Amino acid sequence: MKYICLGYMNEEVWETLSESERQTFMDDCFGYDDELRQNGHYAGGEGLQEARNAATLRWRGGKVSVTDGPFAESKEQIGGIMILEATDLNHAIRLLSKHPSLRLGRGGNSWEIRPAFDLTGFIEDSKRRRE
Repeated sequence: MKYICLGYMNEEVWETLSESERQTFMDDCFGYDDELRQNGHYAGGEGLQEARNAATLRWRGGKVSVTDGPFAESKEQIGGIMILEATDLNHAIRLLSKHPSLRLGRGGNSWEIRPAFDLTGFIEDSKRRRE
């Protein structure tokens, strides 16, 4: 089963790290990602640029409203996503619990794990209705 993992980071903590600490952090994270990939658990993922480069879309007053920045104003912002293959939520938790990004500490990183929703049936029903 696929699990979508949302990686949150505190950009202020990232800014306090030295270049050497950042490089070590990234090397550790990518090394563990490679381990997940080799064991068939890494199904995909992407890092995200800083929250200041985001745009949020909402439906307001009968039209789309676009605002700069993330949806929520908070210290932690989504820094990336990962898609894991795991047998169940507990397995996904065990896999992600070993991710070096959690060790950044100081309010630096956290992960939210959600089971992916299989949309196949909804998509097929929608195709039939649109034909």
